[in-house]
Amino acid sequence: MKASTCAFALAIISHVASAFISPSSFAPIKDIGRSFTSTQLYATIDIDEDTSRDTASMEEWSYAYGIGRADGIQLVGEDVDGFLDVHVETAQELPAGTSVMYIPSDVILSSNRAIAEFGRLEEAESLLQANGVENEMREFYLMLKILVELEKGEESPYYHYFNGLPRFFANGPSMTPFCYRCIPPFAAKLCQKERVKLNHVAFGCKSRVQFLSEKTRGDSLLWEWAFQIVYTRSFEAPDGSGDLCLYPIGDMFNHATEANVAYEYDEAGNCYVQTTTDVAAGPLTMTYSDPTNPSYLLARYGFLDESSPASFCKLGVDWHITDELIHMGYSTSTLLFYKDTGEVSEQVWDVLLYKYLGEEDVGRQQEFYQAHMSGDYDTKQSYHECYYEQTREKLLEHIDDILGELDGLSQKSAYGGAVAGDDHPRLPLILRHNDFVRATFMAVRGYYFPGEPYEEPSGSFSLSSKNAFFT
Repeated sequence: MKASTCAFALAIISHVASAFISPSSFAPIKDIGRSFTSTQLYATIDIDEDTSRDTASMEEWSYAYGIGRADGIQLVGEDVDGFLDVHVETAQELPAGTSVMYIPSDVILSSNRAIAEFGRLEEAESLLQANGVENEMREFYLMLKILVELEKGEESPYYHYFNGLPRFFANGPSMTPFCYRCIPPFAAKLCQKERVKLNHVAFGCKSRVQFLSEKTRGDSLLWEWAFQIVYTRSFEAPDGSGDLCLYPIGDMFNHATEANVAYEYDEAGNCYVQTTTDVAAGPLTMTYSDPTNPSYLLARYGFLDESSPASFCKLGVDWHITDELIHMGYSTSTLLFYKDTGEVSEQVWDVLLYKYLGEEDVGRQQEFYQAHMSGDYDTKQSYHECYYEQTREKLLEHIDDILGELDGLSQKSAYGGAVAGDDHPRLPLILRHNDFVRATFMAVRGYYFPGEPYEEPSGSFSLSSKNAFFT
């Protein structure tokens, strides 16, 4: 570690409580061996996606900078599709309210501090607003802080932290046109929306940040990597300030539907990660976002949450969503298919019937809508009973449409994988996502239509030109 950074480290380490373990207590993580061609950058962080993560130096750095872990708290590495994933586990049972990790305030990377450091960049902010991404201001400034530190190279106190972070991402911004052709329209739409953020928040504002060097401003790959770190690893501070933060080492907790830890602050702004329930030995997890929308988790973070109990049913992806539809319960978090039971949420039936009545009898549609809005359960239920077969038919039609779509995508993916091979390392994740969606839809079909077998589309996928598919 450079001498110029040691003073900062020594100033921080005095904050660490004695309950946390010392550097001698950890075992280094083993990286996944991969062959690659290095693309070394002037900033000294090699961001080629095949670059091995220096997790051993990152762990040493974390202790030097006062980041503490309770006894038995470990960073564990595992191979996910040929790349190293690092997450936090406990080797022993923990009661609720246990502090498992400590991150000093001075080590936390913060959007509010970045704004205070750089000042408001009015020209860049105006461009973000003009491009419809004004809600991404916090992410923009946090990304700038990362870029400023990257320019310092090994002189940055965060060098070893950054060098231990992933280079490979499998989320929407990282996907190729081939990837988008292999996922269903709803998921593809979410992935492309994340890609638009990359274009506007990172690439669109590069020339507006004059305090960065000309070389940094022109380095799109470096901007993309900084963007990915912010969008996949930052969390809003738990103190209600609206601050967006990167918690070094504290960003290694994986997502789960049933989370068991959360961030807490003390009065000095130091961060403690605490258990929210009694925890058995094993992974410590947080919930990043709505667990009933695994397609969003794929698009934003680049993983599949197979623990999700339900999934958005994909109704209305191409609809014009009106206020009345929203009042009827249209939302990605309420229109749900339940994976384990095969049941659907009440809102699915309501929205299907509302749409059917709109096609057949607008007057009756409005009567049904008013009954829903006024809480007239009896009238609403009578409509459901009267039109049950028609609504049921609409449900089956929707299920089979999505299943047919997924089967077609499976054929495309098989073709692409056979032709492209290792050129598309995100394909295994995409296939798992599609299989998850298909299994959920098949469960619903089996529950409501047990005597009606599903017939897969006949024929096979073919292309006259490979380039027609991969471009």
